[in-house]
Amino acid sequence: MSLRFHDDCMKRQFFLVLLSAMLGSFFLILGVQQINPEPAQLNTTLLVSAAASLREVMEEIKPSYQQEYPNVNLTFNFGASGALLRQIEQGAPADIFISAAQHQMDKLDQKGSLVPGTRSNLANNKLVLIVPKNSRSVSSFMSLNQPGIKRIAIGEPRSVPAGQYGEQVLQKLNLWKALKPKLVYANHVRQVLAMVESGNVDAGLVYATDAKISDKVKVVVIAANNFHSPIVYPMAVLRSSKNIETSKVLAQYLSNRETKNILRKYGFIVSQ
Repeated sequence: MSLRFHDDCMKRQFFLVLLSAMLGSFFLILGVQQINPEPAQLNTTLLVSAAASLREVMEEIKPSYQQEYPNVNLTFNFGASGALLRQIEQGAPADIFISAAQHQMDKLDQKGSLVPGTRSNLANNKLVLIVPKNSRSVSSFMSLNQPGIKRIAIGEPRSVPAGQYGEQVLQKLNLWKALKPKLVYANHVRQVLAMVESGNVDAGLVYATDAKISDKVKVVVIAANNFHSPIVYPMAVLRSSKNIETSKVLAQYLSNRETKNILRKYGFIVSQ
């Protein structure tokens, strides 16, 4: 009788120990779930790969965004849209892509690289012909054909949207072939601006927003809109992002009224 009672006690003790362990594991898991913060509360770093012409806008937006979302560290990778596209295609990290032309975004869209429903147009721009501030030798696109004009800076059309738009304008005016020996190709539109500012070239083709930030150049003429494809800055969240929900919040922020006012301040064209 005593032995049986002892066995029963041992079984009950074993059962209680097992139950205690199971309950402990359950509450441990429950506890982790309860203290695990929502994605918006996590310390997160977002990387925006953006066209070089957006540098000043993005850097001005950053402080106000991080004040509203203090646990999100906003970083940027600026460059030519074509170069940024290649980086993304080769697996370089990025959460949001903003290009200066539809072509680059279309390529990613066709490959299924964008998060559905996140693509939108951030802003528009204009293409302008600029010269060093004290120059008087260029008065129009046609005057670029003068013998005295030796060097004209333009973005590399294969990778720089501003260069693609520039080629379209010169083709439209039947100047492309004649001016090709004079062309100096740049890796991005800001490099074109720097060349004109330094006087290393006689003229250059940049966006109106690039010319606006410099006091060393002047705009000679604004290219007619029907001379080139629409200059659009599409934006989208990338599927490869490890922070898709937080990136969606940032994309929405970049479309708010405050951001639109900053874009207008720098000369971009945005919808109401």
